[in-house]
Amino acid sequence: MSRIEKVFKKLKDNNQKALIPFITAGDPDLDKTGELVMAMEKAGADIIELGVPFSDPIADGPIIQRASYRALKGGVSLRKILGLVKDLRRETSVPIVLMTYYNPVFKYGLSEFVKDAVGEGVDGIIVPDLPPEEGRGIIEEGMKAGLDTIFLIAPTSTRERIKMISALSRGFIYYVSLTGVTGARESLPTEVEESVKRIKKAADKPIAVGFGISTAEQAKRISSFADGVIIGSAIVGLIERNTGNPDLVRIVSEFVREVKGGISL
Repeated sequence: MSRIEKVFKKLKDNNQKALIPFITAGDPDLDKTGELVMAMEKAGADIIELGVPFSDPIADGPIIQRASYRALKGGVSLRKILGLVKDLRRETSVPIVLMTYYNPVFKYGLSEFVKDAVGEGVDGIIVPDLPPEEGRGIIEEGMKAGLDTIFLIAPTSTRERIKMISALSRGFIYYVSLTGVTGARESLPTEVEESVKRIKKAADKPIAVGFGISTAEQAKRISSFADGVIIGSAIVGLIERNTGNPDLVRIVSEFVREVKGGISL
């Protein structure tokens, strides 16, 4: 059982749901990213997603796009992010998932990347531009090395596709709550609950919902029927607005604590 699977099992046994915050690695810099990871864990984060900055983040809205550009401008690379995870493993065992486009992995070398990622302490990977039909290589390498491969299900996914993704995913399934790119939303589609319940009938993995969730109230609602809540743009936006503020880490951790408090009720 992987570290991610153990977290979901423990939470389920205690009738709780997972909070999975996302931040872009290297925004505003890698040292601050490390501080944010530690602070978010203490604030209640169960799993942490680190976004690998990429020059053409097609699944991301403007908030995360800007964060990627800032990180790239600062010289952040996939190899440096793995080094950060290695350093973090001296202090924490919180599951860490990399969310990356396929190009950085391809350039790194698939087998070498999986080996290095697991060796440095990465628990899982999400590749939004790699459909499972084309992901056999990373699935097979991941299974051999112990890296959870997490695939996305969309509101438009058929029952047959849901079953396939459930069979190929490890750790959890990422349900995209809306059609479109990432970004904070004032409201979420009313059919999210119905869609998650439909997926649960065909899938045997925990379902974490992301895209658009931006407030503690929205997270609480999602947690009433999903196994986990993923919040990205709202946190990345906080970082953007508070870059240079000495209270940045405290501001982010307080938001994470507020969201976790709501979904734990």
